[in-house]
Amino acid sequence: MSILVIRGPEHHDGLTSPPTPLPPSILGALVQRAGCAGQTLAVRSCGSTTEVLNALRLANEWGVRATLLDPGSLSDHPLLQRAVQGLAHPYVEVHDDLGGHEATLPASTGRRLAVIEGYGARSYALALEIALERLGHAECECDVHVGT
Repeated sequence: MSILVIRGPEHHDGLTSPPTPLPPSILGALVQRAGCAGQTLAVRSCGSTTEVLNALRLANEWGVRATLLDPGSLSDHPLLQRAVQGLAHPYVEVHDDLGGHEATLPASTGRRLAVIEGYGARSYALALEIALERLGHAECECDVHVGT
């Protein structure tokens, strides 16, 4: 796989839970866009810190070329920051909150290309475009645009 989407856990009423699933239309558009650019895309939704850390470790082992990372409620977690620092490839930090501002990872954490926030699930489409541009695969005969 060339692009990995890692979605961290969310906190609601003091409880940690896996992130809500991406809408099928958004997920389908992401997979189609990556495929058009000759890349594969996988999504890993994590319900705990341990799952996120394992996904980041596996991203290096699997030779992932770029990660779209939504840290969820873990932005200020020191183990996450250390794991991201160890990524062998660039990442785009994604926050799919609408209007609210989640904490972001420190600017010097790893090989971050950008922080995308405030566009809901469409944040992932913008993050994917940034990752594809970095990988040299931004141009595609079947461009998919999600939202405006």
